[in-house]
Amino acid sequence: MAEQQYSQLRESIEVGFFDANYSGKITEQYLPQLLTNNEQQAKKVVDQLVRELKQAQYFWFSVAFMTTSGVAILKQELAELAAKGIKGKILVSQYQNFTQPQALREILKLPNVELRMATQGNYHAKGYLFDRDDNYTLIIGSSNFTASALTQNQEWNLKVVTTKAAKLAQEALQEFEAVFEEATVVDEAFIDVYETIYQSTKTNWRAVVQPTEKIGSLQPNLMQKQALRALDRLYDAGEKRALLVSATGTGKTYLSAFHVQKKQPKRFLFLVHRENIARAALQSYQRVLGGTVTLGMYTGNQKDEADYLFATTQTMTMDEHLQRFSPTFFDYIVIDETHRAGAKSYQKIIDYFQPQFLLGMTATPERTDGFDIFSQFDHNLAYEIRLHEALSQDMLSPFHYYGVSELTLDGEIIDEKSEFNRLVVDERVNYMHEQMQFYGCDDGEVRGLVFCSRNDEAQAFSQKLNAKGLRTLALSGTTTEEKRQEAIERLELPHNHSDKLDYLLSVDIFNEGIDIPAVNQVVMLRPTQSAIIFVQQLGRGLRKTKDKEYLTVIDFIGNYANNFLVPIALFGDKSYNKDRLRQLVVKGTNSMPSTCSVHFDEIAKKQIFTAINQSNLQTRKRLVEDYRLLEYQLGYQPLMMDFVRFGARDPYQYVDANKSYYHFVKSLKQTNFYALSESAEELLRGWQSEVCNGVRISEVILLELLLVHDVVTKTMVAEQLQQQYELSLSEAEWQSCLLNCELKFVREKHEKQLVAYAQKYNLLILEKDDQQVAFTDSIRNLIAEGDFKKWLLDTIAYAHYCYKQRYNPEHEREGFILQQKYTRKDVFRILNWQENPVAQNVGGYMINPEKTNCPIFVTYHKAETVSETSKYEDQFLSESVLEWYSKNGRTLASNDVKTIVSTDEEGLRLPLFVKKSDDEGLDFYYLGDMKPIPGKVEPMTIAGKNVVQIHMHLQDPVDEKLYEYLTSVEE
Repeated sequence: MAEQQYSQLRESIEVGFFDANYSGKITEQYLPQLLTNNEQQAKKVVDQLVRELKQAQYFWFSVAFMTTSGVAILKQELAELAAKGIKGKILVSQYQNFTQPQALREILKLPNVELRMATQGNYHAKGYLFDRDDNYTLIIGSSNFTASALTQNQEWNLKVVTTKAAKLAQEALQEFEAVFEEATVVDEAFIDVYETIYQSTKTNWRAVVQPTEKIGSLQPNLMQKQALRALDRLYDAGEKRALLVSATGTGKTYLSAFHVQKKQPKRFLFLVHRENIARAALQSYQRVLGGTVTLGMYTGNQKDEADYLFATTQTMTMDEHLQRFSPTFFDYIVIDETHRAGAKSYQKIIDYFQPQFLLGMTATPERTDGFDIFSQFDHNLAYEIRLHEALSQDMLSPFHYYGVSELTLDGEIIDEKSEFNRLVVDERVNYMHEQMQFYGCDDGEVRGLVFCSRNDEAQAFSQKLNAKGLRTLALSGTTTEEKRQEAIERLELPHNHSDKLDYLLSVDIFNEGIDIPAVNQVVMLRPTQSAIIFVQQLGRGLRKTKDKEYLTVIDFIGNYANNFLVPIALFGDKSYNKDRLRQLVVKGTNSMPSTCSVHFDEIAKKQIFTAINQSNLQTRKRLVEDYRLLEYQLGYQPLMMDFVRFGARDPYQYVDANKSYYHFVKSLKQTNFYALSESAEELLRGWQSEVCNGVRISEVILLELLLVHDVVTKTMVAEQLQQQYELSLSEAEWQSCLLNCELKFVREKHEKQLVAYAQKYNLLILEKDDQQVAFTDSIRNLIAEGDFKKWLLDTIAYAHYCYKQRYNPEHEREGFILQQKYTRKDVFRILNWQENPVAQNVGGYMINPEKTNCPIFVTYHKAETVSETSKYEDQFLSESVLEWYSKNGRTLASNDVKTIVSTDEEGLRLPLFVKKSDDEGLDFYYLGDMKPIPGKVEPMTIAGKNVVQIHMHLQDPVDEKLYEYLTSVEE
């Protein structure tokens, strides 16, 4: 270990073991840490294991218990190590025969892992050790190699870093090797013997027989109880219609049955689009209601006489059947899969019947065909539970998702434009088969669904898999209902049954309206064209069963333009905020609820980042669609904060694309819209885009106070800033705050000159003296216009929301928040510059006239179009050291270089802002403040131009996930 690393390790030990407030140059990598699972803080033990594996040269796992879910959560990283030839040892225990045989088999798939089992004694140790070339990392505590222990349980694990010569590391390794040497080598023969013991023990665990479920004895779960209370409130208030939005597998049908049981309608109709769904719904109702009423089918094949009918739309929409019933015949009607209600057949039935209560149920109310589902149900959204919430409440089976890169043929990755013969070429089929086998399933007995791009691909793929010994069947839209049901039953047969199917392959036909609880592997063999369809297909395997531990999802990601939809669907983020999507991909498993995990191989991750960077997520069409959807849901024109409340698109995108949110709504030309004067519009636009973007809050508070008080003082703003955010207000920030509220900081072109925004639009905004400030009379008149104040208050509320989302007291550094993003304009504003400088003058850095600060901007991966004289290879040497270059034409004698090098003497602040590439847009991550490292300043020549290389020390080490993202090379 080099002397500098020794020093950093010592400093980190000082903080970890002696004084938390020690101010030395610590390195996050070396800092002793307590590793726990904390969903609120998005912290999981597995995250540290992944980080260590990515940098390991060798690894040792010592655990009492290992499950397939535990292996699944680290399988991607272990496979990547195998590809690099990095080896490791895993030691498990036979203690209580808890380790799953299939978990052992999954480890045997990894050629780089030596696996043994301690069969003697009560070996119960839990530790993970990693060799990082020059040091060891030890993670020792309570976490076994199970998904729950690594992601969800309340666990305590201590992480420490030692040198290679440390006694602690040597003792841990010696102890491991001693037990490992005596342990039994695990191979297929051993597993066969162990499985007999395991199954016997498992049988004993289940010796307590559960009471047999009786008809009518079912009780609602927590979600259903909450939804029932919400339905009761609407029903008892006399409302005639209500909508229930609930993720697939969360028990919507049972919920409706519980409510029907409670309200006891005399006549009841359950309406669906398929007979098999109607029959399944009848059986569910029968389990809840017992024999209190008669239940029957009303379909093309069966027409019963009963109190409660379960019918298909295809049959009920026919006049001869519809008119058999009077409009008021049914007291209560449930429409399943209500997102279909825009169809003529549904509309005909809905318009005809007049029940006392109409309940619509769907998992996906979002539609892009212009139909207003929410209006259909009088905007009465009774209850809503989406996928992530359902997973958090343990209502669905957890899943492990693997984003796997598509096969590369002749140097090109398969994409949606690939010809049919490339889709089913033997190399691709072999590759798919290998991945499906490698990622496997929870119990080793796969029951899978494969979603293909086209029917001929599904047929060809099925034939080639069958030739490899699998049992598969391809289905299409032309397959009869009976054949589909027969195929499903064959998929669910025991593994050793001669008629058992391993996979069903299809194109979209199993997206909804089908229930196959046994599915334990879903394969996405097609580009993601819709987040809604992705979730629907994922949902086919999320229904819980007694024996299913988790669902495996294998998504083959090619060069697809819509890859940005993958994180939107997986993480349930509908903001369409590019930076949030990138962060979700980087954080992966940490952003998932329950024991779910998300993994992307490096090529697949690159494809997603490329799609995010290159896609226009703010097209007029997309913006209008999302606005209309929320408007339908609310029943009125939404404001920015309505988008926030309902988890919809980031409303600031409307500001970016349309000058202001007001301008966007105005452009829709709605009849109930009150237009402002031109001056009022420009004032609102200036405040919305330049003041209330959520990067600094002091001027927002000033605006808020000015709307309430005739006169506002600095003291009043300072008190609110301290009370709401525990921040102080300096004189420099106060003056900058006034300047920005007056719209004098930002400049725009006017008559071929750059002038202050306020000057361009002739806005005299504030009257002020040394003690107080007030709006001018002209501004008060503009604020009094129409709905101006409503728009402004909404903007202010949104600014507070955004700042609270960004703000972290522990990460606040004199106006900036670590790891948050800022434009150059934001940076100069927060640094209290008097005006926003011209971008061309800034380049990579700029020192302010007072020589108090010099923000440094780094684009880590330079574009090919950047000239060689400007393409400096700024690079991180570690999380705490940046090798940085001055502008060209500089020497040690240059004034800016001398000022930067003499930071301590000059009192110059050097905040660092970094973005990965220009594809990310205009925003940079704030990574903290820097100082030059003494003795690490060197003049150089690049492309014939003089530059100065300076090694900078970051006062805050870069977050490991962000560091990995910024520095990763994209070939």
